[in-house]
Amino acid sequence: VQEILLSELHPFEGHPFRVVDDEEMMKTVESVRDFGVLTPAIVRPDPYGGYEIISGHRRHRASELAGKETMPAIVRDMDDDAAIILMVDSNLQRETLLPSERAFAYRMKLDAIKHQGQTCGQVGHKSRDALSDSDSGRQIQRYIRLTELIPEILDMVDNGQIKFNPAVELSYLAREEQQDFLSAMDFAQAAPSLSQAQRIKKLAQEGECTLDAMCEIMNEVKKGELDR
Repeated sequence: VQEILLSELHPFEGHPFRVVDDEEMMKTVESVRDFGVLTPAIVRPDPYGGYEIISGHRRHRASELAGKETMPAIVRDMDDDAAIILMVDSNLQRETLLPSERAFAYRMKLDAIKHQGQTCGQVGHKSRDALSDSDSGRQIQRYIRLTELIPEILDMVDNGQIKFNPAVELSYLAREEQQDFLSAMDFAQAAPSLSQAQRIKKLAQEGECTLDAMCEIMNEVKKGELDR
């Protein structure tokens, strides 16, 4: 374990996890201020100078906010694929992950596993290279589908406006169709149910996914509203 200057530590390129100054961060800052960083970060030498953080982005930010100049870190020589797998594994254990964070993390790790010569069928097994010990292979692929959504729709998934299962169905729409869907959603002033999203996906597969057709589907009164 080495004490490394915060200024020499750089974020991992393409890091999918957000580091925000929220309430949890403030608790971490208080802990770092009182006790220091208890778990060292894991970093690798950066060929352009300094070190690239593999695990420890939130601890690095907390150390900055706590007024520290250095933080403890373990330096490892790792290739890109091994670094991506470790970076994703160390963050997937967090309880509060946005769907978009999990989606892009799974995609990064799947690409790294493929580069290492493993098959998609191995990603659901519990091993060093498993994508997740808690999500099945099918669920992992469904999360990865979210990376096909345009940013506006993905933001709605993150903040709960659109549920996960309908979002997966919408990911099969072309980007232009997704933009039209936003207009249809605004027209109906309603979020899609799973049934509506599945029918819109079917229209897209049949080449009949027009704005008018989506507006008609989105403007339906849902069963739950009829029950109320």
